[in-house]
Amino acid sequence: MRMRDFGRTGRKVSEIGFGAWAIGAAWGEVNDEEALAALHAALDSGVNFIDTADVYGDGHSEQLIAKVVRERGGERPFIATKAGRRLPEQTVAGYSAENLSNYIERSLKNLQTDTLDLVQLHCPPTDLYYHPEVFERLDKLVQQGKIRNYGVSVERVEEALKALEYPGVVSVQIIFNAFRQRPAERFFDLAKETKTAIIARVPLASGLLSGKFKRDTKFAENDHRHFNRNGEAFDVGETFSGVPYEKGLDAVEKVRALVSGDTTMAKFALRWILMFDAVTVAIPGARNPQQARSNAEAVELAPITTDTMEKIREIYQQDIKPYVHQRW
Repeated sequence: MRMRDFGRTGRKVSEIGFGAWAIGAAWGEVNDEEALAALHAALDSGVNFIDTADVYGDGHSEQLIAKVVRERGGERPFIATKAGRRLPEQTVAGYSAENLSNYIERSLKNLQTDTLDLVQLHCPPTDLYYHPEVFERLDKLVQQGKIRNYGVSVERVEEALKALEYPGVVSVQIIFNAFRQRPAERFFDLAKETKTAIIARVPLASGLLSGKFKRDTKFAENDHRHFNRNGEAFDVGETFSGVPYEKGLDAVEKVRALVSGDTTMAKFALRWILMFDAVTVAIPGARNPQQARSNAEAVELAPITTDTMEKIREIYQQDIKPYVHQRW
């Protein structure tokens, strides 16, 4: 497993991390035994970065991570969590000092630790980035020793760019994959200039880029790929990266033709992300050990050729860009 510097923190993290949304909720039935085994498999494969949130299964994801860390002993992985989506309504006022403190205390308990490695504001409203007092509250939590670092998880490139203006923001989590390429246009260069870590989430476009789905694929009722197709529960960009499902399937077939050898489309899609040196870590999810090991193996693939990278860019330009580029 190769490592990359996590921005200005002095920490190094694995290029492939573990996205722990799927072991919490909203991806169909959760099997705790399989989830725990997946976490162990990822860590055994050299993964040392885990991303979770206080709302993933109402804290269940955090609790599963704590259980695995306790079972393994030794050096703790870098655990990033998020705060803010427990609010009944997303408002700037909701990110009060009291609420932030309460959320962090809850995560400290769930993760069984005295200090959180990284707390990310969890896709707050755009207007929040124009309220420096919120970031001053996070600075105070760092001073109190409750958190070591803080960052943001964003929906829009606009929000990512604004977040870079705050010196305390050490990382930005953003959707980035072959079907969501806009962050690479301007944001990546600025993040490199400020030595801000980039966490690439939804790296497989909710599984679209695994190449396993068909038009008649059925998703469970408690899977966001069923209930959030049109943004009914949260930002539609979180589901299939905002790409209309059928359009995405058509584009996947064009990408499939570029995957050579005996590798999988999922590994290829992850290796594509790692071709961008601005990216610190990609965080695919895994609900069983096989998926976790396969994700980690993406780092072993040879670099993607310039010609193939250009062909993927053309697929995006022709088939995907009209649906997503200007929205996020």
